[in-house]
Amino acid sequence: MATDRDILPGNFKPSHYDLTIQDLDFQKWSYSGVVVIDGALTEPTGQIVLNTLEIDIAKATLSVDSAKGPRTADAIEIHHNAKTQRSTLTFVKDGGELFLSTTKAELSITFTGLLNHDLAGFYRSQYTPRADSLPVAPSTPRDDDFHYMLSTQFESCDARRAFPCFDEPNLKATFDLKIEIPNDLVALSNMPVTAETPSSVNAGKKLISFERTPIMSTYLLAWAVGDFEYIEAFTDRKYEGKQIPVRVYTVRGLKEQGHWALEHAPKYIDFFSESFGIDYPLPKSDILAVAEFTHGAMENWGLVTYRSSALLFDEKTSDNRFRNRIAYIVAHELAHQWFGNLVTMDWWDELWLNEGFATWAGWLATEALHPEWDVWAQFVNEGMERALKLDSLRASHPIQVTVRDALDVNQVFDAISYLKGCSVIRMLANHLTTEVFLSGVSAYLKGHKYGNAKTTALWDALSEASGQDVTALMGSWIADIGFPVLDVTEKTGGELTIKQSRFLSTGDVQPVDDTTTWWVPLALTGRVGTAEGSVESLALTKKEESITNVSEDFYKLNTDSTGFYRVNYPPQRLGKLGTQLDRLSAADKILIAGSAAELAFAGNATTPALLSFLEGFRNESHVRVIGQALDSIATIQSIFGSDEKIKKGLQAFTLRLIEKPLSAFKLEVPPNEEFTKAELRKLLLTAAVRNGHPQYIEEAQKLFDAYIADPASSPVTGDLRTPVYLAAVNANPAHAVPLLIKEWKTTSAPDGKDVALLGLSATNDAQITKDILLPFMFGLDANSVAPADVHILSAPLSNKSESRPPLWDYVQKEWDGAIAKKLGGNPILIDRFVSVTLNKFSDEQSLQEITAFFDGKDTKGFDRTLGTVKDTIRGRATYRARDVEDLRQWLFTHGYVA
Repeated sequence: MATDRDILPGNFKPSHYDLTIQDLDFQKWSYSGVVVIDGALTEPTGQIVLNTLEIDIAKATLSVDSAKGPRTADAIEIHHNAKTQRSTLTFVKDGGELFLSTTKAELSITFTGLLNHDLAGFYRSQYTPRADSLPVAPSTPRDDDFHYMLSTQFESCDARRAFPCFDEPNLKATFDLKIEIPNDLVALSNMPVTAETPSSVNAGKKLISFERTPIMSTYLLAWAVGDFEYIEAFTDRKYEGKQIPVRVYTVRGLKEQGHWALEHAPKYIDFFSESFGIDYPLPKSDILAVAEFTHGAMENWGLVTYRSSALLFDEKTSDNRFRNRIAYIVAHELAHQWFGNLVTMDWWDELWLNEGFATWAGWLATEALHPEWDVWAQFVNEGMERALKLDSLRASHPIQVTVRDALDVNQVFDAISYLKGCSVIRMLANHLTTEVFLSGVSAYLKGHKYGNAKTTALWDALSEASGQDVTALMGSWIADIGFPVLDVTEKTGGELTIKQSRFLSTGDVQPVDDTTTWWVPLALTGRVGTAEGSVESLALTKKEESITNVSEDFYKLNTDSTGFYRVNYPPQRLGKLGTQLDRLSAADKILIAGSAAELAFAGNATTPALLSFLEGFRNESHVRVIGQALDSIATIQSIFGSDEKIKKGLQAFTLRLIEKPLSAFKLEVPPNEEFTKAELRKLLLTAAVRNGHPQYIEEAQKLFDAYIADPASSPVTGDLRTPVYLAAVNANPAHAVPLLIKEWKTTSAPDGKDVALLGLSATNDAQITKDILLPFMFGLDANSVAPADVHILSAPLSNKSESRPPLWDYVQKEWDGAIAKKLGGNPILIDRFVSVTLNKFSDEQSLQEITAFFDGKDTKGFDRTLGTVKDTIRGRATYRARDVEDLRQWLFTHGYVA
């Protein structure tokens, strides 16, 4: 047993599960089941330990066929430990004859479970059927408020909530599943249906049997039951002579909203089959929209499940950005069908192998289908910047991080595993070339298919394909926390001295923090004597190095932002780059702007230097570049915005920055507008409203009032809802907040609830927040926010300029009350809530309050996250104290505030 892992004893190795789920009770929300697990006893034993959570085992029987002949015994003791999520089955007491080692053992368990509403295990999720949908199936679970569908979510460690199992990723097995359901409902699972027979014991029900799965980890098993309908398409390529059927399933009335996803999924299957050199290995690919879901999606092999807003798109009502989101998420989950499902990480400490790669491959496939979207610039803005910010904290963690038990793993489904993981893969792929990188990936997948592998196996395959020592290149990037900042010193005659050191956003790097020397690909453009725009493949492999013959007029490091690091240019060079934006790619501009903001945050540079650089963006028209500039300003606003003069000055700065591109847009959306132009329209209009532009605020309020007066004749177009709702809430929250709550309850748009919650999150009125929004967020009735959606509202709601947002007072009062009742059933939800809610403060007093509040509390499921929250607040408080006077003076001197 690995000393850094709390894993099962290992004396029973499963090879096959035969699982039957029956007696679904839609009143008590319960079910019963029988699981027969074939496997091997690896040592003489009288006990077997396996994983269970909220499962009641009625009977367990062990049968073996060993050298002494067949032997069967029922468990004489069954002990459950909720804390360790294990059940110990005792078949032989001390002194009794042990069961001998054998390759032929069978463990049969009869059990009951709960159809919980915690969004984990086998759970129920609520929805309201469309009024115009066909009559729903009579057996559809329902109560006075909602209809329900049933589905599973097992990653990372929640298969144990649905049935007794050996719930670790390297304990792979095959699965036969049978499930008994009402005759008029539909059941789905990883594999196609093999038989459908009338139930022998329950009238009006049928037993659905599915084909045997490939060998796979327990967390990839999935099934669902509901009043489902589907649309279907097929891959272009043939697999074993047949095109793969791809279906999008929804509850009744929503299937037409699945067409956008269905346009992409078959193409992605073909793309990955060709890119990886391995055909898609299953006979079908189903996609299911789940009414309530913790994450964006889950890559269950052959039955990928999605949050509805991450899958469904309505051409008339959806926000344009969901085209992009859906296209990417579908690609990400289908990439997992190879990388994660066919070959799985050995243990959760290498989660990044699954998620970092699937993130990179998802963007690679999206780029192939939508080259016009410039998705790598989007990734730098939305993905890499987020990873850099988290990894600049002392409380960050390595990409490959020690994960001891089930509660630990939930906390590493974060920007490090997904986005830093993707970033370093992108950096490596760019260095090796994508073609060579994919050839190595193909060799890795072929060498370990249907098995488990470690990061070292991937590095070995890539080294073989490239002829380079990939382990040496990537070792520190995977094993060490953080990333470097390159401090550039310019000398006369075109010489640069480049020094790498660890970057911390708190600005207090100590020698003990700065012990890593990274391999840093410099991607230098601007060497004298090279062709214009050419990129030199240089690398920094020691703490400090000099480069000669560099143009004194123009140069840049990290061309196209393929390296995961920041560059600290001299102030005069940063200013000059602000006048040479035409020589920078969109990705260059994004990372330089983001780095300037974070360097100012850390004290390596200043906020006035950042704003002076951003002034050069006034003619910018690339949506992602403007988005990064606005993100940088928004961070400053959130930290310094309680100062009224600074707040007004930053609003004026923002409006002047976007004045030119904004002048091309109105609060109306022309038909068939190109995607990136539509995104730019929404970004600029939202920024204008948020920063007090009187013309657009007035127009937005008129649109809102017209919509409320007559929704049918004056609908608000999908892309306009965000600025319109924002304007309405800012202008008159007492009027707008109840109306947006009503919109949340009644919207038919796939993304309607999300957009309504984002509008509500703009509420600045403390009394309305206390009296209306907090009960709306944390109530347990049908009129409150779903548990998985609380963070959509709570994140911006906590990011207010006042020092004491009402939400923090509520957290302290209701942590063990309403919050625990709402979110406590799923550790992921609590972890996410802590992350988005508490890291917005900018003062030492709040940091002390948070530290004192959680002192003595059980923070086992979110202790890593709490550490990053404290680091973030510490950095914000230091930044505010250091730059407030200089910022106020700069805004005055440059005419942004009187």
